[in-house]
Amino acid sequence: MDPILDVRNLHVTFDTYGGSVQAVRGVNFQLNKGETLAIVGESGSGKSVTTKALMGLVAKPAGRIPEGEILFEGKDLAKLSNKEMQKIRGKDISMIFQDPMTSLNPTMKIGKQIMEGLILHQKMSKAAAKNRAIELLELVGIPQPDTRINQFPHQFSGGMRQRVVIAIALACNPKMLICDEPTTALDVTIQAQILELMKDIQKKMDTSIIFITHDLGVVANVADRVAVMYAGKIVETGTVDDVFYNPQHPYTWGLLGSMPTVDSTEEKLTAIPGTPPDLMHPPKGDAFAARNDYALQIDLEEEPPMFQVSDTHYAATWLLHEDAPKVEPPAAVKLRMKGMARRDSSAGEENPS
Repeated sequence: MDPILDVRNLHVTFDTYGGSVQAVRGVNFQLNKGETLAIVGESGSGKSVTTKALMGLVAKPAGRIPEGEILFEGKDLAKLSNKEMQKIRGKDISMIFQDPMTSLNPTMKIGKQIMEGLILHQKMSKAAAKNRAIELLELVGIPQPDTRINQFPHQFSGGMRQRVVIAIALACNPKMLICDEPTTALDVTIQAQILELMKDIQKKMDTSIIFITHDLGVVANVADRVAVMYAGKIVETGTVDDVFYNPQHPYTWGLLGSMPTVDSTEEKLTAIPGTPPDLMHPPKGDAFAARNDYALQIDLEEEPPMFQVSDTHYAATWLLHEDAPKVEPPAAVKLRMKGMARRDSSAGEENPS
């Protein structure tokens, strides 16, 4: 299958008075048509910067892409000017940000904000754009769309505002949708509704989605594949089953161990010790070594390559080297793996296909 997006050796650097921050350091991944790829990791791991680079939204001149390729349908977005990217943003690639209130213009009616992209990119008349805007509001589950199209953002609840943001992102039928923690600001019930809505829309429109989150519970519900980021690099990648049921990198173990599940009420959540490294001066070896209870001497001296676990599963840890000692995930992680397996088997029995 030909990928719609192929990111190769992407580097993003921010120049500051104190020095250069290497926010993204050699990221590689692909996204196939109709697929959802989740990028997960702690705050500061480089997730959002990576996706802003895809959209051409890295703030210049402080931010720059010193090397790497972002091949979207064979075209390198990293080499395009801002004017050229404006023709792609909103039309071929759209983005949903974390906080809907900062994504919407409080002084403009909802309908006008949806119609803007349709008039600009689709060359629609105002009447046709208004009809399409009403259809989009209906698609994302907003009642009485023909009335609410004339209302302002403050007249909508948080969940409804996020639905409006999704409608704006979908207005021009984009081939790729980037979702930067779109449910973080919402309560759990509304979050579930938005995630269900996005899955439903993806089926209808066959859109490719990159989903940025730090919530592994969300990943299990929406993603086909997962890329785990740490200190500006992807340290593990695979299908959802690969990463959840057979995690290989100690950082992934730490993320899973800190995730609460229904079955783990009596088990204490584990925390990853320490803090991420200073990316103004990245460490010499494995960036996770200082926080890794299973670190080897080589982790302090040499950066691990990506080891292949299976056809779909890769992880950058020296523990996968043939000469490394055999280490298993901690008990807390195994418990969560078992809990998720039970949950998935129960879901399969309730919803037989």
